[in-house]
Amino acid sequence: MINYYVYICAFLLLQAIFVCSLGYYIKSAMQWYSYRIERVIFHYNKPTWHLFYLALPVCLYYIICFSELYILLAALVPIYLVMLYFWRKRLDKPLRFTARIKRFFLFLILAIIFNNMLCFIFYMKYSSGFVGILTPIILALVFNNIYEMILFSGFEKEAVKKLESMQNLRIIAITASYGKTSIKNFLYHILSFKFDCYKTPRSVNTIVGLTLDINTSLPKKSEIYIAEAGARERGDIKEIAEFLKPSIAIVGQIGAQHMEYFKTLDNIRDTKMELLFSEKLEKAFVHVSANVNANNDDRVEIWGNNITFIEASLEGTKFGMNMDGAEIIFETKLLGAFNAINLAVCVHVGLYLGLDIKTIQKAMLSISSVEHRLQRMDVGGKIIIDDSFNGNFEGMKSSYELVRTYNGKKVLITPGIIESTKEENEKLAKIMDEVFDLIIITGSTNADLLNREILRAHKIMLKDKSQLTAVLAQNTKAEDLILFSNDAPTYI
Repeated sequence: MINYYVYICAFLLLQAIFVCSLGYYIKSAMQWYSYRIERVIFHYNKPTWHLFYLALPVCLYYIICFSELYILLAALVPIYLVMLYFWRKRLDKPLRFTARIKRFFLFLILAIIFNNMLCFIFYMKYSSGFVGILTPIILALVFNNIYEMILFSGFEKEAVKKLESMQNLRIIAITASYGKTSIKNFLYHILSFKFDCYKTPRSVNTIVGLTLDINTSLPKKSEIYIAEAGARERGDIKEIAEFLKPSIAIVGQIGAQHMEYFKTLDNIRDTKMELLFSEKLEKAFVHVSANVNANNDDRVEIWGNNITFIEASLEGTKFGMNMDGAEIIFETKLLGAFNAINLAVCVHVGLYLGLDIKTIQKAMLSISSVEHRLQRMDVGGKIIIDDSFNGNFEGMKSSYELVRTYNGKKVLITPGIIESTKEENEKLAKIMDEVFDLIIITGSTNADLLNREILRAHKIMLKDKSQLTAVLAQNTKAEDLILFSNDAPTYI
């Protein structure tokens, strides 16, 4: 009898560890994809991970249990834990144990206990298929999601109340296919010369992230709140517009980013234009690439078509804008011609809010580069340019044209463009081949395409970025230029 209970306890312990391990993998994937289960199922960039870390272990568990070879669980569970350990070690974005994740595991443990109590009450075998491991995970996901929705509803009401209490606050919301974070940072720097400004941290651009930011970080004394609005499906930006009620909306460049979600450029454009649904909208600055007609709405101003020239070098950028018939020159230490486009809308917004041209010109000269966006570093005689947060065709092309002017050996590290079209990657590959002497292709997403399209430059295929330091040490020397272009996370 004692041996029987020891056997049962051992089985239950192994089962609980296995279920929690599966939960770890599932919640890692959900955290990467903003907790949208449909994205984890239909838009997952590494489907083979689902096979090796979810489907296969679950199938093996059921085979073992239905065959009543329970002793094999003592091998399956440790092997799966070792697999997860080495999988996690390779990730550059492992699971962060936020309050939300901790609540999920609490629900999961309670679900495991509930599941095993049912087994005792109804004298069910612990090997009884579906009840064994899937039920606790499904219950935990469902109840955790319900709880988070209730919790978020309260947070959202609190955030709305706080915004309404700040009578002098003007909200500027920014959306675009790319360049949102750069515009936000540049605009914050320029407007800070006149206003008490606050901007969302990093790339916070979802309704949940914005709600948390407002409740915890937005200072009550702020006069300007600058926020990003991101989207993966129709209605996402409309939800943010109705929540923030921005008085100024900025719609940046429209391109083929996240095409797998939106399918067409028209869908992308229409989703970005949802930002104009704000009931407090005073002015909207819409980039010419949106191809909208603003004749019937005085609030809408088209921008991006009055840039007269752009000069970009490894020392900085200079550009001109036609303002009421006169050409105004702006200079910045920022690298990359695409930054002139992002700065152009900041000029329009600054003038609308009462800044004069000289103040804007002065502010522009002191703007520091955005982290991981064409940041120049001189290390060991080599020029290192970190453009790892730049992941769109126009921005990457611009950085390559910038590097083209360098006379020494040019090295590129890139996975190509992620979540875009095959055609854009093919066009970019041709430019890579023209400009660079050595191209290190990271990841597997575009590896075959880039390998096929790049014919002249020397190529190194690198699936595991942990080898990158050694590869660079062997293949580069002083006076070489190394460009990190779009450093996609491991799960992409």
